[in-house]
Amino acid sequence: MNKQQFWQLIESARNQTSNPNDGEAVARRATSLLSTHPAEEIVAAQQVLWDLMADSYTNPLWAAAYVINGGCSDDGFDYFRGWLIAQGREVFERVVADPDALAEVPIVRASAADGIDLDCEETLSVVWNAHVTATGKQLPDDAFTIRYPELDHAWDFDFDDQGEMTRRLPRLAALYLE
Repeated sequence: MNKQQFWQLIESARNQTSNPNDGEAVARRATSLLSTHPAEEIVAAQQVLWDLMADSYTNPLWAAAYVINGGCSDDGFDYFRGWLIAQGREVFERVVADPDALAEVPIVRASAADGIDLDCEETLSVVWNAHVTATGKQLPDDAFTIRYPELDHAWDFDFDDQGEMTRRLPRLAALYLE
């Protein structure tokens, strides 16, 4: 499975759930769909998933997650990026390129108004669960490698600094910090 096929899987899962904004429902449906693929495709999907996690491992996105969720630990950032993947390719790519663009995503705007955190740990288990369902076995130990990039030192500041967050993420700050 390549990246385009993975995104098609996520899009199909989003289209087949009653609420495509519900990351958990999307993850469950993606698991079900993926479990019908050959085992080698399922295994290959794990690398694609972790490549997307690496693509989205940036300080600016972490800062955005921090603003949206009122704080963001290492695990919390993983779960936020799981939620982001469940939103589909268009949102993912737009937001990775410009994290402040999250302020224009309707579910983010609604969540800001309702005080709801955005995370989806279940997305990180889609491939694992699909493989167990399809084969009855755990993923092979060498199914993937994680290649996180080095974080941008220009974003190494206290994320509780509202002035700095407002300067760097003005649209999100207007939604969450004012």
